[in-house]
Amino acid sequence: MNPDEKVIYLTFDDGPIPEVTPWVVGLLDKYNVKATFFMVGDNIRKHPDIYQLVIDAGHRIGNHTYNHIRGFEYWSDNYLANADKANELMHTNLFRPPHGHMRWVQYLVLKHYYKIVMWDVVTRDYSTKLRGPQVLANVMRYTRNGSIITFHDSLKSWDNGNLQYALPRSIEFLLEEGYEFGVL
Repeated sequence: MNPDEKVIYLTFDDGPIPEVTPWVVGLLDKYNVKATFFMVGDNIRKHPDIYQLVIDAGHRIGNHTYNHIRGFEYWSDNYLANADKANELMHTNLFRPPHGHMRWVQYLVLKHYYKIVMWDVVTRDYSTKLRGPQVLANVMRYTRNGSIITFHDSLKSWDNGNLQYALPRSIEFLLEEGYEFGVL
């Protein structure tokens, strides 16, 4: 993204999850922030109302495969079919590979159909080895103009309390630093 613009991009991976995603959407609404949610197709199938909540709130959706699979662990045909199956539910032109892993052939095919979006700040909010203040420190230390910041609207980041601690404080910090929030 443009390093000359004081704009950052919040992204959320792995939802929609009924215990987490509505809270995230509500918090973003409180701060009038829009984000991009890279969603797992099977979670959309299980929770279509939560998917619709994100859409209705004006956020952007990206494909995160149907079963949150790592590209290195699957034959390319199977991986690409899994991404296609997810996109039947969400109809997006954005794709983020789970864990950032995919084979070269998978990338070459997917880039013809999607804008592949990675990140430069992964908060590690899902980690059981980090606590909320450490997740927040990752955002504060590594964010710069044009950063794509990845949080997770997942039970892992929720159950350990990291998301609840770090996300509101990160938004407040970024606003205080004068950042605008863009959408991919």
